Amino acid sequence: MGVTPLVWIITIAVTIAFFVFEFFAHVRKPHEPTVGESARWSAFYIGLALLFGVGVGVFSGWTYGGEYFAGYLTEKALSIDNLFVFLIIMTGFAVPKKYQQKVLMIGIVIALIMRGAFIAVGAALIENFSWIFYIFGALLLFLAYKQAFSHGDSDPANGKFMQFVRRILPVSEEYNDDKLTVRKSGKTFVTPMLLVIIAIGFIDLVFAVDSIPAIYGLTQEAYIVFTANAFALMGLRQLYFLIGGLLERLVYLAQGLAVILAFIGVKLVLHAMHVNELPFINGGEPMLWAPEIPIWFSLLFIAATVAVATWLSLRKTRNDREAKQRETFDGEKVIHAPED
Repeated sequence: MGVTPLVWIITIAVTIAFFVFEFFAHVRKPHEPTVGESARWSAFYIGLALLFGVGVGVFSGWTYGGEYFAGYLTEKALSIDNLFVFLIIMTGFAVPKKYQQKVLMIGIVIALIMRGAFIAVGAALIENFSWIFYIFGALLLFLAYKQAFSHGDSDPANGKFMQFVRRILPVSEEYNDDKLTVRKSGKTFVTPMLLVIIAIGFIDLVFAVDSIPAIYGLTQEAYIVFTANAFALMGLRQLYFLIGGLLERLVYLAQGLAVILAFIGVKLVLHAMHVNELPFINGGEPMLWAPEIPIWFSLLFIAATVAVATWLSLRKTRNDREAKQRETFDGEKVIHAPED
């Protein structure tokens, strides 16, 4: 793709500038965003991401443009799943609504930093070890299985990691506005706000493990990987408040993401076979008969999977709600029926 160091510097500087603007314009003063505010900024960031993808296609070719859009869509879907876990954490810690923006902002910045580190490591591994695609593919297939069958089984706010943190830190049970510490009887305690940030940071690390191999299964261009992740995370805070109620209705999101991760895992394994250099597999020779899945098919498959998972989720929750209303109505009729 031929991205110069100057382009990298400008891209990273602009990304940082956006998050600094977010903090001073929206997050610094605690408040709960309105639906209108969240909708406007969500539309702005999504539009900006799409415009950037068009720019990639126009200036670098639509092969790279397609890779960017497939990567952005995958990372956005994974980020929404990330939001669902954020919702569970903040519910578990009973974070006041007006402080949730700050928690989300910190969590998103931590996610971007961790993904940036994983991107750099992934790029170095791919450049020097072609067999890493086998590892990435196997990891994604394993994560797809866990995503499909283990989603929502644990409470991140009260898991083993957070129990360990509580044992080593003196914790206050009450919030001190949005501060991280509080003084009581001459002693310093950490507030639940710090625990929330630690929990979200830990979850970000877990999500980076499946996020980065997934997008490297769609493109080997580190610049596209970084920008797709950055745009997927931009506007995520506003999206949280915009679709907060909808998150609980996306009951098949985990299964949809599992299908996407499994698909990309298979794609990675096929690519690894195609460029094979391991001496104990096929005598170290590439298996050129292994098909390479084109990016246009990947993009269509990912988009279709997200659409189907969303449609099935909304249909199920609507049917469940209607069934519950019918049961309530029938129960009321029985209760108020005249006695014989």
